[in-house]
Amino acid sequence: MKQLNDALAEIHAIRAQIALGSEFRGYGPASVASTGALALAVAFAEVRWHGEHESNFGVYLAVWSVTAVVALVLSGTETVLRARRVHGGFAQHMIYQAAEQFLPAVASGLLLTAVLVHFAPPFEWLLPGLWQIFFGLGMFASSRFLPRCIVLVGFWYLATGLITIAALPSGGSISPWAMGLPFGIGQLLVAAVLRFGYERGHAQP
Repeated sequence: MKQLNDALAEIHAIRAQIALGSEFRGYGPASVASTGALALAVAFAEVRWHGEHESNFGVYLAVWSVTAVVALVLSGTETVLRARRVHGGFAQHMIYQAAEQFLPAVASGLLLTAVLVHFAPPFEWLLPGLWQIFFGLGMFASSRFLPRCIVLVGFWYLATGLITIAALPSGGSISPWAMGLPFGIGQLLVAAVLRFGYERGHAQP
């Protein structure tokens, strides 16, 4: 029994090592592009219903939190299904590696949001820019097992986050476009990088 357990543990370690050194092809360009379109649509709807600036940050936070959850469900569902189809028996390890790289940035953003909302409300206006920066850091962390051009999208989110913080009025209302444009365009860029990066990698001998 001990030999069997050792053999299974060794197989598991080998699978994990192979997954660590392989390009992850589980992210679906179509679902990623749909999250970008969703961000643009939500921003447009907010402007249409509430005007260019939303004065109630609680509503703003709720709208974009729901948008993030919907986007996560869309991309997460396709990621699991696509990874199983593309990576076969390595899918579980590949998904775990992908989550391990990106989740720290997402978790940091969520924790910072909770701290600012509950303990430093005057600084809530910083959150859209900070969310973009954290998302960009997640892109950088994931770049080693995704198409190389994904780092350019990381720079996009870093730049838009800094610009958003610099451009928004301190303590003032926040335009829906401060979220819609960076994430809308950014996710479309991610989808383009994935699609053409996967195709180029597949074409290489």
